[in-house]
Amino acid sequence: MTTMDMAVPGGKARPATPARIYDYLLGGIHNFPADQEAGRRLIELSADTRTIAQVNRAFLGRAVRYLAGAGIRQFLDIGSGIPTQGNVHEIAQRLAPDSRVVYVDIDPVAVAESLDILAGNPNATAILGDVRNPGQILGHASVRRLLDLTQPTALLLVAVLHFISDDDRPHAAVAELVDALPVGGYLALSHGTTEVHAPESNGNLVTTDLYKRQAATAVQTRTRPEVERFFTGLDLVEPGLVWLSEWRPDPEAPGPFAATPERSLVRAGVAVKRTRTAG
Repeated sequence: MTTMDMAVPGGKARPATPARIYDYLLGGIHNFPADQEAGRRLIELSADTRTIAQVNRAFLGRAVRYLAGAGIRQFLDIGSGIPTQGNVHEIAQRLAPDSRVVYVDIDPVAVAESLDILAGNPNATAILGDVRNPGQILGHASVRRLLDLTQPTALLLVAVLHFISDDDRPHAAVAELVDALPVGGYLALSHGTTEVHAPESNGNLVTTDLYKRQAATAVQTRTRPEVERFFTGLDLVEPGLVWLSEWRPDPEAPGPFAATPERSLVRAGVAVKRTRTAG
């Protein structure tokens, strides 16, 4: 049993969070019983759940390798969860040791665990922050210390925005973050869509209810045009906004869903900022 399996002091169990449910689905150890229960329920709802998490993680790895190859040495990963196996700083720093990474998450436990993992790495850190409050993230002392936003930077928003409701104006938040990027910066994003299952479908309703009850978190999948809006003012790199497994797959190891990419239920894309946006 790890410390993550136990209740917090005072006997009160930790509630589930998306970050730790994701960690559980990826086979990580940084999760609590509530996260494990929620993860098992998601797997009961869809046998593809764990594979989707793995395919999304694989997209993140391919995107970071692409970005490092494009000369990016700064990464702002918002909604990062816990940087377990296949994380951004390991991939980026393996390719370019001077790469700098700031992880941002709303879950204090995820941030604390991240800081433990990153101890001794001067070019990577984790901070508490909420994508709905871009100014707080951009103005954070650790962000300002580690990242120079006048230089090309990659903004990573991987599997986070479908946890933000329309009432919280996610498109405006992303636009503010993108506006802070210099010309030559990139946005890498993945997002659950309604293309396979409509928002009112039974599967979506049950999943939404599960997150609401066990993680106190909204889940809002969006149409492809709604996801494309997050890239406003940017130029998508090839192959554009596609299913997870279709984004620059390894031809030698195409991975799960290669023949049925829509089973991932998640669209993904990477875009570059070629001109300065109107602030």
